Amino acid sequence: MLDIALFRENPAAIDNALRKRGADPCATAIADLDKRRRAILTDLQTMQAERNEQSKSIGLAKREGRDGDAQALMDRVSALKDSMAKMEEDERALAAQLEDALLSLPNMPLEDTPVGADEDDNVQVRSFGEKPDFSFVAKEHYELGEALGMMDFDAAARLSGSRFVILKGPLARLERALGQFMLDLQTTENGYMEVATPYLVRSDALVGTGQLPKFSEDLYRAGDDHWLIPTAEVPLTNLEREQIVSEDNLPMRVTALTPCFRSEAGSAGRDTRGMLRQHQFSKVELVSVTTPEQSRSELERMLECAEEVLKRLGIAYRVMRLCTGDMGFSAQATYDIEAWLPGQGRYREISSCSVCGDFQARRMRLRCRAQGEKKSRFPHTLNGSGLAVGRTLIAVMENYQNADGSITIPEALQSYMGGIDRISL
Repeated sequence: MLDIALFRENPAAIDNALRKRGADPCATAIADLDKRRRAILTDLQTMQAERNEQSKSIGLAKREGRDGDAQALMDRVSALKDSMAKMEEDERALAAQLEDALLSLPNMPLEDTPVGADEDDNVQVRSFGEKPDFSFVAKEHYELGEALGMMDFDAAARLSGSRFVILKGPLARLERALGQFMLDLQTTENGYMEVATPYLVRSDALVGTGQLPKFSEDLYRAGDDHWLIPTAEVPLTNLEREQIVSEDNLPMRVTALTPCFRSEAGSAGRDTRGMLRQHQFSKVELVSVTTPEQSRSELERMLECAEEVLKRLGIAYRVMRLCTGDMGFSAQATYDIEAWLPGQGRYREISSCSVCGDFQARRMRLRCRAQGEKKSRFPHTLNGSGLAVGRTLIAVMENYQNADGSITIPEALQSYMGGIDRISL
């Protein structure tokens, strides 16, 4: 949520930021709502003071035998109460309208975020690794998996419909190995604390991270006020919601390996073959909560932690800086890591790392306070994939495929596979 003070002080800056993100300017309308609400609050305070004063005068008039004056004062107090009740109702309605408007607005991009409309305007930052040079035509992951008899989309469709997959045998173990490898790397070497989170969250948690109220169609509802998590970002970022944390304990770095559930609304016709875009997938999520002064350096650190997974696996990738039109709703700045997929002959996203400023902290009412200070402030939050397990499985299969259809196990994963160095028929 954006700071309402920005709308009062510099509405033009808000509208300029919204235009960069392809959103309609609305700062003046929101500032007007805020002005009307604050005017009512001022009037209420004035009337409250008058009511208190008149109430005191009623007792004095009665003690002095001025019954007529006392009755007039009581009539005035009664009228004030009626007027205040109506004004309080109007204030609540304006407050709700103002909150709804603020909750619907995306975050403001940082000044150095590239301005653009979509992924075609993203900017490459760097690349790493050598693409494999096969002496045969590279196959896509689903061709390899189905030929091995270890990837079954038909059975998954009979159970659950489209965009699900069943993995079997060594391929199922390879997916599990990838998740454990990523989690071990982030916890033992990169300083993240592992957290086992619920997979169901209430609506206010999703409001906190920005999925609600605007993106409910992307989520799966489970009961009256529970939703399946679209990413562990939601429970991890909300761990300290409505609290004041000590800045001595920041940055807070946490991670979790969880299933993620997404409806993939709006993706009809995209990536319909294979397991690149699924309704259910596993992901290792990285979340940081830090001070405003540290958040940019924390973003670079988080990106390096995510990149290290692909470096250890020996998979070529590139880092892209997302433009304003391609960033997520809550992000100020985002890096995407795209892994090379030989079967497709192109790079595909495997991780996004974003800094959100105080946007999510405001929505969660999360504050921080320095030692010895009375005043608190909003911390900054960051999130990133370290990595998406299913997409990393795709990258491993396609980059380590052999001419006979077998798949070599990367050295970094062999200890997680019981010493197996190849998956074959």
